[in-house]
Amino acid sequence: MTHTTSATSTLTIPDLETVYDTLATAIDQAGQDKASLFLVKLALLNANALANADVFQTHVQAALQDL
Repeated sequence: MTHTTSATSTLTIPDLETVYDTLATAIDQAGQDKASLFLVKLALLNANALANADVFQTHVQAALQDL
C-alpha cells in the first residue's frame, strides 16, 4: 500500500532556525559517540510521522546533495 500526502505548508524561517537550534543542541547533548545513533532514531521517528516512505527517500536524496 502506498501512502500519498501533499505538503500544504512549510515552516517559516524563524521556525526553521528553531528546529536547527534544537537539532544542534540535541546532537551536542548526545555526544560525538552517539550522534549517529541519535540521528537515525530521529529520522525513523520523523519518517513514521511523515507516513510516506517515498517522500522520506526523496528527502534522504536531497540531504545527500552537496555534502
